[in-house]
Amino acid sequence: MEPIEIITALAERVTNNVEHVIIGKRREVQMTLIALLCEGHLLIEDVPGVGKTMLARAIAKSIGCSFRRIQFTPDMLPSDVTGVSMFNQKTREFEFRPGPIMAQIVLADEINRATPKTQSALLEAMEERQITVDGVTYPMERPFLVLATQNPIEYEGTFPLPEAQIDRFMMRLSLGYPSAADEMHILEAQREHHPLQDIGQAISAEELLSAQTAVRQIYVDDLVKEYIVELANASRRHPDIYLGVSPRGSLALFKTTRAYAAIQGRTYVIPDDVKALLEATFAHRMIISPSARIKNVDSRAIVEQIASSVPVPGGRVRTTR
Repeated sequence: MEPIEIITALAERVTNNVEHVIIGKRREVQMTLIALLCEGHLLIEDVPGVGKTMLARAIAKSIGCSFRRIQFTPDMLPSDVTGVSMFNQKTREFEFRPGPIMAQIVLADEINRATPKTQSALLEAMEERQITVDGVTYPMERPFLVLATQNPIEYEGTFPLPEAQIDRFMMRLSLGYPSAADEMHILEAQREHHPLQDIGQAISAEELLSAQTAVRQIYVDDLVKEYIVELANASRRHPDIYLGVSPRGSLALFKTTRAYAAIQGRTYVIPDDVKALLEATFAHRMIISPSARIKNVDSRAIVEQIASSVPVPGGRVRTTR
């Protein structure tokens, strides 16, 4: 099989497996898989009870990876996330006791309930794929995905994520409520036990690592790259935006479009791929100006304005010599 066929088949197996647990959210499951293929991290903003934890657990089971959940609270310390060095009375030496961050799939539940000092404990792990405790650096096992959640409704007792940390999330998603038919299906599926108990491993971690390498070979034409850059520049010029999308945001859109194209079975990226991932990669990186915030302007609406204002690149005539 060609590399593109391997990626497409792999994505189909994982998506179908997870859909036994997360019903009616195929696009959101694929978005999570795209973050995995691009070695990025995911922020899910949604109300409690829509399946955020089950999504992370189902993904971890589907690829045979270790899973840990961190429930963030205001009294949590950075060492509760990274781990701590303990003195062993028998060996008379310090031993490292790893924290919950030392897993391949990490669910950071209600991340905005922790203090900024504890939130920052995730930064090194997310960006550098390593943690440092008492001067000793410990690498993270690949693949590594942080799936963080926060409640967009309840703000009492929370600490908003700083812009530098939000920017480290490759994408932001919202699962949303299921349709009436899907909710009926959920009730029926959990009549006797939870369907998470029934799903097995769909692919191996080694297959996922190979797919991560293959995704980097997806072709992106210069016209599409220029389109991505122009969309980022448009966010920086928008009158309702105080701070536009960073170059890291442009890079996130560039990377995710390659994975999206591969899942669709293509060896090249088209402008529609860029449009499909624009909101997920750009909206959370833009800071609304105070005057626009008073008018309840939403970053998602601004993304739609930007997408409609920037011309889509046309075809390029190629000549052969």
